[in-house]
Amino acid sequence: MGQQETVATSLADAVRAGIGAALAEVDADLARRYPGDPGTRQPVHTVYVPGDVFAAGTVRSWGDQALAALDEHAPDAAALAAVLGLPDALAAEVHDRVRAKLAREPVEDLRIDFEDGYGPRPDAEEDEAAARAAALVAAAYREGTAAPYMGIRMKCMEAAVRDRGIRTLDIFLTGLMRAGGLPDGLLLTLPKVTYAEQVTAMVRLLEAFEKEHGLESGRIGFEIQIETTQSILGADGRATVARMIEAAEGRATSLHYGTFDYSASCGVSAAHQSLDHPVADHAKAVMQVAAAGTGVRLSDGSTNVLPVGPTERVHDAWRLHHGLVRRSLARAYYQGWDMHPGHLPTRYAAVYAFYREGLEQAAARLAAYVAKAGGEVMDEPATAKALSGYLLRGLDCGAVDPGEVARLTGLTRADLDALAGRPASTI
Repeated sequence: MGQQETVATSLADAVRAGIGAALAEVDADLARRYPGDPGTRQPVHTVYVPGDVFAAGTVRSWGDQALAALDEHAPDAAALAAVLGLPDALAAEVHDRVRAKLAREPVEDLRIDFEDGYGPRPDAEEDEAAARAAALVAAAYREGTAAPYMGIRMKCMEAAVRDRGIRTLDIFLTGLMRAGGLPDGLLLTLPKVTYAEQVTAMVRLLEAFEKEHGLESGRIGFEIQIETTQSILGADGRATVARMIEAAEGRATSLHYGTFDYSASCGVSAAHQSLDHPVADHAKAVMQVAAAGTGVRLSDGSTNVLPVGPTERVHDAWRLHHGLVRRSLARAYYQGWDMHPGHLPTRYAAVYAFYREGLEQAAARLAAYVAKAGGEVMDEPATAKALSGYLLRGLDCGAVDPGEVARLTGLTRADLDALAGRPASTI
């Protein structure tokens, strides 16, 4: 075909323009509903501490207790590897990084609990605890001792506790504003949501607070805790969780699975309530599909088996927790709850091993994709996006270092963000 020749077509430009006009509303709806990953760091866990227990030294205390447990029950890399079944090639690197993490940043996300972990209290007592929590959080951010993310879990929007939950939230947020403003790492959790209208009520509540304080609309987001069967499947047969994301009007930051409340609502006996029960897998699969592409992240729940007591019992609890965390990671649940300082060593051991064991293969596949060099696996753009996301998550939590990722891939953090479909990182 000569350079000046053109290919033949049959459709007039007006046809193409008409199709574009007909789909313009769909295009806009897709962009609004599915903006993709927000590009910010996602913590690997959330630690819950009751409102009356939280103190200025809580984050450091959890790290110190976790280090003490590690020293007592797995004092070196070989011991930790033997307990958890870590490959010899990873043992030293994982052990050293876990220790460093517990010394530097033991808690990535801390939620001060005014719901189940706190329970019903006299109003004056909860008022005082909420005001105290705000003062402590503000001071922690000011002094550089805060976890990267911190906030509260209020009581839910059900009639019996609604007013109390709203008042606690108001006291906490007002206290932060009076202490200098809302911290960038602020996270709030709305528990036991059953109807999308309860999410809408939370939106209206936050709108009113923002207006009162002259804050930008949408400044305050919140997590939706999935703990009831009605949050997964409504009476009309629809997936309620998808409606909740829509009802949040862009404020939903993540969905958190509540292991024990949800299991109990399904009639699962206490002995069998776990992250890996079939009812949990079903609920989380629905959550995952509903959240995909929306920018709303996912968090798995917790285990209530605590690593305390003699070494044999601690090792059993560690193996259970480590296995559950690994299982969640493989199923793309990159965050979970930790209920005790003794869970931190196995949280980070599982997370770090997960990212380090796949580092070289992921980096090689991504480098080959960028260079279009082929190799044993022919990856598509969607896979390159997943590979970049994998490396970015490893960087964010400290499992891998920027230098080694750059050496293995030839890519910068900005390159990885672009391949992952994220906005430029602000970390």
